Amino acid sequence: MVAEKGFSGDFGVVVADLQTGEILEDIGGENAQPPASVTKAFTALYAIEALGEGHTFETRIYADGDIEDGVLNGNLILAGGGDPNLVTDQIAELAQRLKDTGLREVKGDFLVWDNALINQDEIDESQFDYLGYNPTITGLNLNYNRVHFEWKLDGEDYVTTMDARSENYRPAVTTARIRVIDRASPVFTYSDVGDVDQWTVAGSALNKEGSRWLPVRHPALYAGEVFATFARSHGIVLKAPKETQAVPNGTPIARFQSASLRDIMRGMLRFSTNLTAEAAGMAATAARAGMPRGLRTSALGMSRWADARAGGIAPSFVDHSGLGDQSRVSPADMVRLLVAPNVMPTLQPIMRDIRLVGNDEQVINDPNVSVKAKTGTLNFVSSLAGYVRTKNGRDLAFAFFASDLEAREAGKLTGAESPPGARGWNRRARRLQQDILKHLAFRLT
Repeated sequence: MVAEKGFSGDFGVVVADLQTGEILEDIGGENAQPPASVTKAFTALYAIEALGEGHTFETRIYADGDIEDGVLNGNLILAGGGDPNLVTDQIAELAQRLKDTGLREVKGDFLVWDNALINQDEIDESQFDYLGYNPTITGLNLNYNRVHFEWKLDGEDYVTTMDARSENYRPAVTTARIRVIDRASPVFTYSDVGDVDQWTVAGSALNKEGSRWLPVRHPALYAGEVFATFARSHGIVLKAPKETQAVPNGTPIARFQSASLRDIMRGMLRFSTNLTAEAAGMAATAARAGMPRGLRTSALGMSRWADARAGGIAPSFVDHSGLGDQSRVSPADMVRLLVAPNVMPTLQPIMRDIRLVGNDEQVINDPNVSVKAKTGTLNFVSSLAGYVRTKNGRDLAFAFFASDLEAREAGKLTGAESPPGARGWNRRARRLQQDILKHLAFRLT
């Protein structure tokens, strides 16, 4: 199957028996390749073991001053605790909790603090700056640090909106703005105008109506503006948010607590949210080091942890999400981690169910077979790693890594988000992964 794979580049596959440790297949297993989002399997284990699966992130409101008769004679501070999954609905709940304290007026400034983690402008600087999955990382994040851009043609002009929508709310924001420009290219441009993200978009790239998410480069101010909107709805008028570098030392008067880290990691492995991976990985490194570390230093720390955790492997990570294509992991090292002591009980239950599909494109339903794994995809990079229970009850760990790095580099030069040939290449790689999984599940003795 590998010899006849039908696509360019390298393909490595390693399969091991979980009970005996026997290596059943090893084709190019020591060839390190970009793991893409399979990196998140490392990150999930790294974060859970550093912080504990019950760990939660707290977003707090501090009163820096005395409160008398519902009036704060001082500053109000919105302080992030590194929660990667905070959304607008939860900011609304936090504003309600502030109201429930009886506060009705703030005499001082409204400050926002985001230094629980060291800020990173982008996960991967080589990616296009308008990609919503390549956001800024801070200690105060909202809506995965994305703003919702929507457009509709009205006569000869476009009407645009920028909002912080989540399930129940969609407050308009001014910390991100956009103008439609009459041009052919580029599709988007970005400039930092003080504390405002200023975007332009080529009108020729827009259809009559549509929407997409754009990254937010000032997440703390974005979160502060949204919080102030909900506070105002409760009669608490706040000044425009200002960033502060000082660690809050006032009195905490309201807080929002995230879901457990285990649940957050389960969601990350299912939906492959890059910000979740980066914030969780950096929080884990901060806990191990006793202080926050930058993204690259944190990723190096995870590489060293993995080496020790699996008894001598050599991954090289540049981030915690796999977005950067300079990370390297071999299929053999991936499997060595998956079979290491006490790894399967942590990872396998929170990994995504992978459906097996027959030649007729119908899902194969067999109660005796299950595949739990993490996928990874970049242009001309496709990876899959996890666990399979075969029809005869055998538990296996596997890693399939495919990449054509020459084609990937050539694709970058085209300036296209999806360069020519990338989708077909990735589709053929996924088809081979499926064929091997079906072989393992149903025909392996």
